[in-house]
Order: sequence, then structure tokens, then C-alpha cells
Amino acid sequence: MEFEDFDFITSEAPARASEPADPLQRLKYLVDNTPAIIYSTVPSGDFKMTFVSANALNVLGYRPAEMVADPNFWFDHIHPDDAPNIFSSLAQIFTEGEKAYEYRFRTADGRYLWMHDKLRLIRDEQGAPLEVIGSLTDITDRKEMEETLLQAQNMASIGQLAAGVAHEINNPVGFVTSNIGTLKSYADTLFELVEHSATAEQRSQADFDFMKEDTAALLRESMDGLHRVRDIVQALKDFSELGESHWQQTDVHEGLDGTLHSLANELRFKAKVDKHYGKLPPVHGLPGQLNQVFRNILLNAIQALPAQGIIRIVTGADREGVHVRIQDNGVGIPPENLGRIFDPFFTTKPVGSGTGLGLYLAYGIVSKHGGRINVISEPGKGSAFTVYLPLRSAEPR
Repeated sequence: MEFEDFDFITSEAPARASEPADPLQRLKYLVDNTPAIIYSTVPSGDFKMTFVSANALNVLGYRPAEMVADPNFWFDHIHPDDAPNIFSSLAQIFTEGEKAYEYRFRTADGRYLWMHDKLRLIRDEQGAPLEVIGSLTDITDRKEMEETLLQAQNMASIGQLAAGVAHEINNPVGFVTSNIGTLKSYADTLFELVEHSATAEQRSQADFDFMKEDTAALLRESMDGLHRVRDIVQALKDFSELGESHWQQTDVHEGLDGTLHSLANELRFKAKVDKHYGKLPPVHGLPGQLNQVFRNILLNAIQALPAQGIIRIVTGADREGVHVRIQDNGVGIPPENLGRIFDPFFTTKPVGSGTGLGLYLAYGIVSKHGGRINVISEPGKGSAFTVYLPLRSAEPR
């Protein structure tokens, strides 16, 4: 066997060990590729940035050079609602040495990300402030999870409270309602007796006609108030009884059509319903409660229509689940109210026209099914509520 082709193995000098990597290059690579944005600023009033790691481009969409060039870049991009708390306490870093903040920072595309900002003051050998170094970490996902968890905890607490409140209120409301009905019957009998037994002069002196009309009005208003309390109690009971049904394969279109039929009187003179149904697989859920969701959203749409309007219902599905969009061309929701429409007892309707629990109840039911509700609205043009439901929900044990 010939080995001439392998002479190069022994003919060359042994390979030398590679040169050690430049520590500064290694540090730069680590800084630029860490999840946090590393930065430094001057230790003075404007806190102008003097260095920003390259990963700022990936996280925020800004090039480090433009962030360093603008002396007010950091201040100008903090959310206006978060800035006062930071500015009022930032000087404490010179006495405490460290500060940490959580605030919203505007990205290059106009969005706001929640950032955790950890700052530390660096001093020279004589103790004079040298620079401030910091790390910015995107905590938007964590904040959203915290908000979702808080909402779930609030809903659970309200649900537990609702059961007790509904029970405690329902009993006295029941006998007060019964008593007012009996009192009305007694008053009618007494007024009839006085009308036939008293003289015209006696009735005039006692202002009988006014007393008769006012008593009837007072009893009627009292009964209306009790009916309103009864409606609130029923809504609370509905919320507290979310688990008292059987989970089953549910036809969403059948539920929608049944709900529309039950609202026929409300719809007749206010809205034309425009249905665009897609092909939907059944979802695993509680049919009665899902129908309550559709009913509450549809009632909200009907009440948003100042005159004859259109309610459009669009359904569709993908691999994850189904969606139902209920859209109206009503008055819309002011931007300042959008964040509160799912809060319990929040309503913009006149006193006596709503309990403020309809959308809150809908939100709770959809969340229980592992879904979500999105809403978009523009004042004067209308609103669109989209309910997303997974094909298979995690049935509570």
C-alpha cells in the first residue's frame, strides 16, 4: 500500500494553539446579545445616554447611534403617565446608589412596551459620580399575564361574593315586593271606601285626589325600584352559577339563532340583522352560558343604536377554534371607556336602564371557556365585539 498521498500529515509543523479571544470583543458580543438593553448615561440632570447596546434595534426598533445623539431621547419616549413618578424620584440615585423602575417605553413603530429599568450609579476613586449604567428588560408579556391573572382573581372574588349577596338580598326583596303588592291592595280599598263615604268637602280638605294619585305613584316607583334590585340579583346569581351546567359539544350557530329569536321584539323596531355564517365545528362548552354571552352582546348592540340600524354577525373558524363577531353601526364607545366596559357595574346608560353586569358576565363566561373577547369601537360609527372560543375547553373539575 502506498502512503505518499498522506505525506502532508508529517511534513508540516505541528499546529499552534489558537490565539485567545480578545476580552473586549467577547464582552461586546455578550452585551449586544443579552436579552436586556445595556446602556450608560451621564450622571447629571438630563441623563443623556452615552452608550446603548446593539440589541436596542431588535427590542425597540431604534439604532443605538440615534438614541445616543438625542440628549432627551430617554425622557421623550417614556409614557406620559409614567414619567412623573420617574422624574420626581430619579435624583435619589445619588443618595441610594441604585434605582429600579417599571414603565412603558415608546418603540419605533409607535407601540409602548413595558420595561424594567435597573439603574446603578458608578463613582470614581474619590467618590464623585462618574456615570450611570442601566439595563432595560422587556417585561410586556409578564405585565399582560399579571393583568390577566388579576382580572381572573377579581372575577373569582366577585363570583364568590355574588352567591352570598344574591341570597342575602333575594329574601328581603321577596317579602318587601309581596308586602308592597298587599299594601297597594289595601290602599285601593281604603281610597274606594273614602270616596264613597266622605263628603266632597271632606275630600277637598284632605286633598284626597292628590293623595290618591301620589300614593299610587309612590307605590309604583317603589315596585320599579324593587324590580331593578331583582334584576341585579338575578345577574349576580347568573354569574355565581357559571359552573352549574353540563359541558357538551355545542352548535354555535344554533345558539346564535335561538338567542336572536328570543330577542325578536327588541330587534323588530331597532335593527336589521345581517348574518354571514361560516362553516363551524362544534365547540366543547356550556350552551346556555354561551347563549347568555351572545344575548348580552346583542342587547348592548341594540341599545347602542339611536334609530333603525344594522347588526352584522360574522362567524368563522381556524385550527385553534371559532370566532363570532357581532358588529353594530351605533353610537360607538368613547376611547376613555373602552378599558372599563368589562368592569362590574360599569355602565354609561341612564340610571335604571342597566345593571352594568352584562358585559362583565359575558367576559367571565368566555374566560371560563378558555376564550377571549376583543372589542374595537369608533364613536359615531359603531362597535364590534369578537368572541374567540377554543374547540376544546378545559372543563373544570
